[in-house]
Amino acid sequence: MRTLAAFMVWILVSGCSAGNFAPVVDIYGQEPKPRKVTSGTHHVREGETLYSIAWRYGWDFRALARANNIPAPYTIYPGQRISLGIKTSSPTVASKPATSSSKPASKPAASKPASKPAPAAKPAAKPSSRPTVPVGPVEWRWPASGQVVESFSNASQGRKGIAISGRRNSPVVAAAPGRVVYRGSGLTGYGNLLIIKHSERWLSAYAHNDKMMVKEGDTVKGGQQVATMGASGTFRTQLHFEIRKDGKPVDPMGYLPKR
Repeated sequence: MRTLAAFMVWILVSGCSAGNFAPVVDIYGQEPKPRKVTSGTHHVREGETLYSIAWRYGWDFRALARANNIPAPYTIYPGQRISLGIKTSSPTVASKPATSSSKPASKPAASKPASKPAPAAKPAAKPSSRPTVPVGPVEWRWPASGQVVESFSNASQGRKGIAISGRRNSPVVAAAPGRVVYRGSGLTGYGNLLIIKHSERWLSAYAHNDKMMVKEGDTVKGGQQVATMGASGTFRTQLHFEIRKDGKPVDPMGYLPKR
């Protein structure tokens, strides 16, 4: 009887302690899923961006934009449906214009060259009104000065970044120059989250912040303070830091300089 009672106490204690880790299910790969979701739809909610949705479902934001015919700068709206499925109807869509294109092509043959320079002026106007991201290789730096307390894992339930310890309100800096493409708390388990776009292939994320000192659209320099460390969405003060290449999480330790 004593053995049975001790066993029951052990079950109760272990069950309660396991509950302390529930807030970080997203980071450990349960929701959002670390593997690319290729079915279903997502209904856009207030405050979401294409980048945060792509981050949630393991997509490269460019691929998700192409799948939904969303042109740059990838503006989306609350209530909009974002398809997560891979389109298979593209060959049929391409075949339809082939039959009808012969008619329009003969009429405005002379006007088409004249109309092409007009759209050429539009791309030139966009970069001036919207901050651009750096081109070329990304030079990474540490986003916080604390110690790495948890490392990256490729396991299905593993951490898709690293956890850096620190004191509350200690500075969090941009790991490389870029543009803030998401600021919010809409991804459960990440708390107050910032996502920075560094190039067309590279994104980084900073989770569990206390205060966030930049807003969406801001251009930041490498080493610029963007937040203060906190414990939002987790059980201890820490910075969860991720790097993603083409939408896929990679081990930040392979890119950050040695200390």
